[in-house]
Amino acid sequence: MIIKKFFAIAVTAVVAVSTSVLALNYPVKTVRFISPYAPGGGTDIMARTLAQKLSEATGAQFVVDNRPGGGGIVGTEVAAKSPPDGYTILLGSKGPMTVNPALYPKLPYNTLRDFAPLALVAMVPAVLAVHPSLPVKSVKDLIALARAHPGELTFSSSGSGGTGHLSGEQFAALAKVKLVHVPYRGTGPATIALLSGEVTFGFGNLVAVMPFVQSKQLRALAVTSAKRLNAAPDLPTVAETGLPGYEYVTWYGVLAPAGTPRDIVSRLNAELVKIAQSPEMKQRLASEGGESVGSTPDEFAAYIKAELKASADLVRLANVKPE
Repeated sequence: MIIKKFFAIAVTAVVAVSTSVLALNYPVKTVRFISPYAPGGGTDIMARTLAQKLSEATGAQFVVDNRPGGGGIVGTEVAAKSPPDGYTILLGSKGPMTVNPALYPKLPYNTLRDFAPLALVAMVPAVLAVHPSLPVKSVKDLIALARAHPGELTFSSSGSGGTGHLSGEQFAALAKVKLVHVPYRGTGPATIALLSGEVTFGFGNLVAVMPFVQSKQLRALAVTSAKRLNAAPDLPTVAETGLPGYEYVTWYGVLAPAGTPRDIVSRLNAELVKIAQSPEMKQRLASEGGESVGSTPDEFAAYIKAELKASADLVRLANVKPE
């Protein structure tokens, strides 16, 4: 018995030392950085930016592996089931990590159980814009019009359960108004519908919306963040112009498979925080209406838990169903 106990302690010590040495030398080979969406979109661009910076910081290659499908489910599952050795990481975002669990009762991954959060990197709000024919100049005007014409105002989105959809549902819930959601297959068609007057308003990305605002093809009323954006300081928030408490932002963060050694988690967190807090990243995100964050793993884990609850509450309240 004593020999067995000594052997168990010795094995544990060897494993601990091996893990520590592994973390000290990490990374010694290429790291796969999974992006659960197709190339060219916002998630992919963020993944490639972070991969390049991590490669520069560590001297190893971080290579983006696009695994699109199922609203982010396919790539997220691949990451969840990868070896927890630090050589597979995931760019997580609001949809796959905290909205999908509220929409789909049987996902092939569990956000809390299957992942080790590394760092929350950025938050990106949307812009509430209306077609110029709509006789409103503020959020307060829009709410008043919606209350006067229940069920007549329409808003577009890139699909059911997406950011544009849930932004509108949260708006309707807090304002206590009845709106009609019109889903389209992608951001492009949703924007075209708003430009043509097919729908009355929508929630879109700052970079995509503001050129049409400047050309008077759309009218921007507010941003969905808790505070005004540096890129559009004259544009008020939804909360300050008629709907106190309103905030809806998407986010980007990096995660690893659960069980990844803590030393490797700490190493990656330190590099990601440096990247997020760099003047270059702050400026880049600000120009796109985003905000750099850079958190500890524990802070990111707490944020994910809060987001899971908020998404579940909203999906249940609005009776949102997946497409």
